Amino acid sequence: MKLGRSFFSLYFLIISIFIIFSWILDEVWSSYLEQDIESYTGYKSMLIALSNYLVKHPEDEWQEIVASAATQWQLPLTLKPEQETKAISHSKHDVIKENDTHIFYDNDAVEIHHRVHDSASAIVLGPAKMPTRPRMEAMIRVILLACLACILFFWLRPLSRDLDRLRTTAINFGQESFDMLAPEASSTMTEPMVNAFNTMASRIKRLIDAHKELSTAVAHELRTPLARSKFALQMLACTEDKAKQEKYRNAISQDICELEQLISEMLIYASFDSDKPKLNFNEESLLDIVEKQVGNYQQFEQKFTITNHVGDLLVDTDRHFISRALNNYISNAIKYGNGEIEISIHQDGEQVEIRVTDNGGGVKDDFKRTIFDAFSRGDVSRNRATGGFGLGLAIVCRIMEWHGGSASVVDSEHGGATFILRWPIKHQAT
Repeated sequence: MKLGRSFFSLYFLIISIFIIFSWILDEVWSSYLEQDIESYTGYKSMLIALSNYLVKHPEDEWQEIVASAATQWQLPLTLKPEQETKAISHSKHDVIKENDTHIFYDNDAVEIHHRVHDSASAIVLGPAKMPTRPRMEAMIRVILLACLACILFFWLRPLSRDLDRLRTTAINFGQESFDMLAPEASSTMTEPMVNAFNTMASRIKRLIDAHKELSTAVAHELRTPLARSKFALQMLACTEDKAKQEKYRNAISQDICELEQLISEMLIYASFDSDKPKLNFNEESLLDIVEKQVGNYQQFEQKFTITNHVGDLLVDTDRHFISRALNNYISNAIKYGNGEIEISIHQDGEQVEIRVTDNGGGVKDDFKRTIFDAFSRGDVSRNRATGGFGLGLAIVCRIMEWHGGSASVVDSEHGGATFILRWPIKHQAT
């Protein structure tokens, strides 16, 4: 697997910080090393006192006195001729000199030489353990840093990989590859970022597709009434017959009304597709919603039948938009049915359904897949009598998406079509 430059940059930056910090720590420790040793050589005061004690006694008693002090204090004290101590090679040792006291230290050992005043002898303390960090602690520190490096590697690698993939996806998306989505995040730190990007990308793609679809549909839908109006104007200019003139004027007026209706529906659909409006979810009675919508069509000759299988069930919904979706279904059933419309209310577990069934010619199987797409039409021969621009059901589909539900169509028992609104009883806030 190829490791990205960003991963190495971040990884080495963090590791370098730890290494530099460790090096600075060692430098600080070394700068205080001599002070540490000299504090350790508080024994130096003891050696000075012992030296002063020796000079008060005959020199031939010095060995016995030093040996007695070593036993009493349990320290490695010896008395050696100064020439002998000078003959010892300390070339590999660091040395601290102060008057008659010399301190030799190497790694974790220290040896102190103190020349007895006005004599050729020296008291030697050591070798003794030096009170600095032992080598084992340094090894532990190195091991801990190595473990930390491994942990950082396995922690940062998924993060870096996700960021590299997200960067690649963003570049491709910027080059108009609008189908691109960032791969699923492997790090919990980048998961919200990846999800937000994919949501944004899906939204942009849908808006672009809707824009293209709308532009194409507008050109197609406007062409027919404009062509009819153009033809009617030409015929109006060529005839002196008052009856024909009135006929062409009425045709032009109808075409203008059709254009106005088309523009109105397209604006509504565009507003629905541009962004999700603020929905007001409340507990509403489905039966009350259905009855009020049916009441709006009392002036029509259709026979309405309402079948309620849920009683007085209250459902979380935005009454305005659900009523609008149901109204579109009922209008559709009136246009393409044969006078009989049945509306039934059902409950399926945690979901509710409103079904609108007509006794018309039904919906062809191949058209069921696209019937809820904008500007889709099952009958290319529709005229002003049937009306419609293929936007009503697209609006219904969008409303049901906002409710976390779905819109669908199936064949009915009466030979027509059954259009279904389905959504959860309890709304899950998002």
